[in-house]
Amino acid sequence: MKAKLTYINGMKFVAEADSGHAIVIDGDHENGGDDSGMRPSELLLIATGGCSAMDVISILKKKKQEVTGFEINVSGDKAATHPKRFQKVIVEYVVRGKNISDEAVKRAIELSMTKYCSVKATIEGGVPVEYTHRIIEE
Repeated sequence: MKAKLTYINGMKFVAEADSGHAIVIDGDHENGGDDSGMRPSELLLIATGGCSAMDVISILKKKKQEVTGFEINVSGDKAATHPKRFQKVIVEYVVRGKNISDEAVKRAIELSMTKYCSVKATIEGGVPVEYTHRIIEE
């Protein structure tokens, strides 16, 4: 797996992955950017949520859960001083559906967090990852 970042100007880069998809990364005005793209730290949170989201929804489909909506809220507590690394990442899963099994959701999340999510596995040695879930019956 590879990625390429190409400098544009200021603090703006275009990042392209092997898949051929690209995104803009930029800083805020205070740090010399145009605020035209995501920050690298934001991408880490998105990657953690995205990796787990794909695992969990796949497992819930296999468990024949009637999911009508699904979202993940990811937040990170960062240190105040440089390198301002994440000190904790919190992941909240919100599952909407009909007759959703709490046990099925818990197991899907557990499998993602302990076995399948490569991003979580990569960061877990340096950053604790906490997670919770809610089920909204429709």
